[in-house]
Formats: sequence, C-alpha cells, structure tokens
Amino acid sequence: MAMTAQQDPILAELRARARATWSAGDYDAVAEGIWPVGEEVVRRVGVARSERVLDVAAGTGNAAVRAAQAGGAVTAIDLTPQLFPAGRRRAADAGVEVEWVEGDAEQLPFEDGSFDVVLSTFGVMFAPRHAAAAGEMARVLRSGGRIGLATWTPDGTVADMFRTTASALPPRPAIAQPPLAWGDPDHVRALFADVALEFSVEHLPINPDVDPAEVVDFYVSSFGPLVMARRALEPEGRWEPLMSQLRPVLERLVREPATHLLTTGTKASA
Repeated sequence: MAMTAQQDPILAELRARARATWSAGDYDAVAEGIWPVGEEVVRRVGVARSERVLDVAAGTGNAAVRAAQAGGAVTAIDLTPQLFPAGRRRAADAGVEVEWVEGDAEQLPFEDGSFDVVLSTFGVMFAPRHAAAAGEMARVLRSGGRIGLATWTPDGTVADMFRTTASALPPRPAIAQPPLAWGDPDHVRALFADVALEFSVEHLPINPDVDPAEVVDFYVSSFGPLVMARRALEPEGRWEPLMSQLRPVLERLVREPATHLLTTGTKASA
C-alpha cells in the first residue's frame, strides 16, 4: 500500500512509538501468560518438517519457537529488536534455531511466495494499517500456503484494558486503525480476499507467574503500553485517576479467561 508524503512522517512516528512501547517494561514476562497460544496456533495450522515459516510481529517467539519445535525452518520478524534476546533464550531453552529479523509488518523484506506458513500471535494486529500488513502476509505466502493468527477480540478483559488505557491518552492518528478490529471475523475476512479463512473464538486463562495480590503492580511495571501511559500521565497528575478505573480490569485478568479469535486459512492456488 503506497504512502502519501503526509502519511510517511506519521507512520515513522508510529513505528518509533511502537518500538518504545514494546521495549518498555518486561514484555517477555507478560508474554508468559499467553505462551500457550503459540502452541495452539501451530497445532491448528500444522507445520511439517523443513517447511518455511514466518512469524510476523513475533515478539519473543510465541509462535516461532513452537513452529521450530515442529520442524519448520522459522524466521521471526519484529519491529522491536530489543525483544530478540529473550526470544533467542526461549529458542535455546527449547533446543531449536530461529532466525530473528528486524522489520515492519507493513513492509516485509521477503520475496513473493517465500513461505509455506505465515503466523502471528497478538502481534500483527498492532500494525497501524491493517490492509497493508495483511497484504504483506498474503504476498509472502506461497499459493496453497497456510496462515494462522491469534488476535484479541473487541470484548473481554484484554479489550477492556486497552480501551480504558486509551481513554486517558491522546487519540491515535486517523491512519492508525484500532487493533481490536482484528478480533472481528468480518474485518479479518475482508483483509485476506485471496485466503479461505476459518474462525474460532477461544478462551485463555491468563496466568503469569505472579501472586494475584501483586498482579496490578506486575502489569503496571511490565506491560509496555501501561509503562508508557504512566510516563505520560503521572507528571500531569492523571495517572491515579486512570488507575482507579484500570485496577479492577487488571484484577479480572487473572480471574476471567481472556477471549481471542483464532484464524486459520489457506491461500488460493494461482
């Protein structure tokens, strides 16, 4: 998707903000709570030995490590290379190799049809231009290749956390579409016109390795979007009012299963 001269600096600022956000705190500790999802995505899609697999917006390798364990030749790409040391540790602990590449989901640095399988778990949904990111994922997937996505739905505790936090912050630029739209099957189907998709709504108990009594402090100090929100709001005296709304939402995260959409599909043969 081509950029206009006005969009280019806006997108550059959004990318810089995304890097700062996801490198703040300790994303890998937070990702421990959603670690089972990568295994489920890989199981649903199926990865055969030596198949070429791309994990888009891979974070610390939730799907990439599982795909490598299944025998795939895996590349993990993410805009935030600060996450790669944790991803490499996870791959080493699993006894597998993953190639880590710094890059943007909207401008994947790979040839058309380079991969047999393309995956993303709670990653590509944060790219600002949904059609651009989806188009890139479809482009690098070969004809007959498979896709697997896990995305938060617009309802549930995770959605409440994002919406509550966003309510206290300046609005995102119009070019940046809402991440939670990726949890709507109709929206996702429209993004992948040449991929036959199937959807299921899954419920995930989020259980990070933290005492429930300390869960609020854990997320506030470890989850990048909350770390950045605090930095912006605390000097203005607006952090505590937000926390009065956010605290019960965060406490629900360890009591109620979070809801996500699991999408699998096959690209039409040429």
